[in-house]
Amino acid sequence: MSFVRISLLAVALLLSTQVMAANSQQDKMKSCNADATAKSLSGDARKTFMSTCLKATASAPAASMPATQQEKMKTCNADATGQNLKGDARKTFMSTCLKK
Repeated sequence: MSFVRISLLAVALLLSTQVMAANSQQDKMKSCNADATAKSLSGDARKTFMSTCLKATASAPAASMPATQQEKMKTCNADATGQNLKGDARKTFMSTCLKK
């Protein structure tokens, strides 16, 4: 009985991940398609643009991923040190910086 529940949960998890990935791909297609339409592209020019746009959009999320907490801490700490902040001013700066 427990094995059946675990199996069903695993299948549901896999399906939900695929649905989210499909939505992401659909969003990329919509965005690139809107850009191509705005530029009035057609034929081979549109195909080339769409190919380039989808490849660029696929790699962009990796670059724009939010920094991990550890990376944020390191960056904010370096900025605070660079500004020679001490005491309450440093605490306030660090708090604000880490919330970004």
